[in-house]
Amino acid sequence: MKSVVLKYDGSFPGFLTCVFNAYEQKLEIAEIIPEGEDQKQLFSETLEVITEDFKVQRVLKSLKKKLSSNGFTRLYYSFLSEIPGIELKMYDMIRYVYSSQEKAELDYSHPSVLDISKAAKQVGREKHRMEAFIRFRLTKDDLYFAVIEPDFNVLPVITKHFKSRYADQRWLIYDLKRKLGIHYDLQKAEYVSMELPEDIGISGGNPDYFAEGEIYFQHLWKEYFDSTNIKSRVNMRLHIQHVPKRYWKYLSEKSPFA
Repeated sequence: MKSVVLKYDGSFPGFLTCVFNAYEQKLEIAEIIPEGEDQKQLFSETLEVITEDFKVQRVLKSLKKKLSSNGFTRLYYSFLSEIPGIELKMYDMIRYVYSSQEKAELDYSHPSVLDISKAAKQVGREKHRMEAFIRFRLTKDDLYFAVIEPDFNVLPVITKHFKSRYADQRWLIYDLKRKLGIHYDLQKAEYVSMELPEDIGISGGNPDYFAEGEIYFQHLWKEYFDSTNIKSRVNMRLHIQHVPKRYWKYLSEKSPFA
């Protein structure tokens, strides 16, 4: 049987539809790639996959029977890693789990199971860092705004945390790298897509975007941070390990002003 390349819309439901089609049509899969990405298999037939909810639900139901809650979370987190080729590894793991007895999801001797676990751990670490390092600032529209540039697509898995923690405030977390945000309006959180100036989220950036007094409070926070920092006890290597430099430009306490 000739192998095929499945091209989908880049969403998790789209990937699950690919899994359904692969089993239903008994396809030999060479690649599973999102729209806009070039395929590596030049001589394989390309099939466009349209996301269909009934197929998504069928695959979800079967996966949740074969995987533990943690196993399914690892699979989903690995998808959010956006690592090139991760979809094929996910599909390979799913095939292995379907064809095996219980505990297959923990068989790290299987290459795809191991790769999925590693990717999921990376996404999990990024999720926790985002929950710790996001700094909101009040805009002139009375909206608390924060910009992130995570290595992985963590917006879907940090929304619950911020919706719970800041349930009484309107806020927007914007992923500058993916040009996608989550907006919470006191009732629901929804995805929004927009083009924003690149300097809008940088600490010490253009103050015109923010409410009167916001920059002053950023100054106060930086002064507090500096005053509690004992220079003789600073371990910069350890500090960078816990707070990588790529986050610094969005942290008020690391701002160039003050």
